[in-house]
Amino acid sequence: MATYAIGDLQGCHAEFEALLEQLDFSPSRDHLWLAGDLVNRGPDSLGCLRRSVALDGAASVVLGNHDLHLLAVARGHGKLKRNDTLSDILEAPDRHQMLEWLRHQPLLVADPARGCVMTHAGLLPRWSLARASELAAEAEAVLRSDDVDAFLNVMYGNQPARFEPDLTGTDRIRAIVNVFTRMRFIDGDGTLDFAAKEGLDSAPAGYAPWFTYPRADDLTLLFGHWAALEGRTPGARVDAQALDTGCVWGGALTALDLDSGERSSVPSRSADR
Repeated sequence: MATYAIGDLQGCHAEFEALLEQLDFSPSRDHLWLAGDLVNRGPDSLGCLRRSVALDGAASVVLGNHDLHLLAVARGHGKLKRNDTLSDILEAPDRHQMLEWLRHQPLLVADPARGCVMTHAGLLPRWSLARASELAAEAEAVLRSDDVDAFLNVMYGNQPARFEPDLTGTDRIRAIVNVFTRMRFIDGDGTLDFAAKEGLDSAPAGYAPWFTYPRADDLTLLFGHWAALEGRTPGARVDAQALDTGCVWGGALTALDLDSGERSSVPSRSADR
């Protein structure tokens, strides 16, 4: 049995299938960790989502910001943006089943035996795995509940920019979700910057990548979300594995073997589209 962690699919279904073939992946034998953003911007969001649902117990999936955007739009709490490629899902006859599956996916998955944890964007340095798991469960409970519409209606927003333990209500859930799905640069107090989205040289004054701050444990932190890193984590003071290698932007789709540490990739087919 092999376990592979794969970066953001973002609608790159052909590359996903090619990577699974290259890995000789078998759902009866192997397991996938998918780092979120299954959908959007690429040409076949529907194919990626259907394939992920079909993998069922052979895959562990975390929610990304594009996945949450899809849920918000589908439930009438957001609008399609100019570059979105979500219409095929919204018009699909099986949309309800797929979207129900999606909103029941977690924000964090962990394998304590391997010392690995995966979220879409990363983990705040001051959050232990136990604390992060508790906070993820809080937000997951809202997304899976009858209150999901109330939250999705106010999900978009950059405030509060720092999670504090005494936050309550919508502010608390939004702050948790933003850490797990949108974080890149933070300051020493854990305040998130939402404007800078490029490489390390785009860091605002006083901010640095979240993985350059030390932690009190030795977890391996798996994340996607940050295609501009091109799979690298320069200056990391923790074992952080960047999985998003920008397939949708012409890069590659990458899988990390969690046991051997080896990486496998297939090139983007964007030039052929």
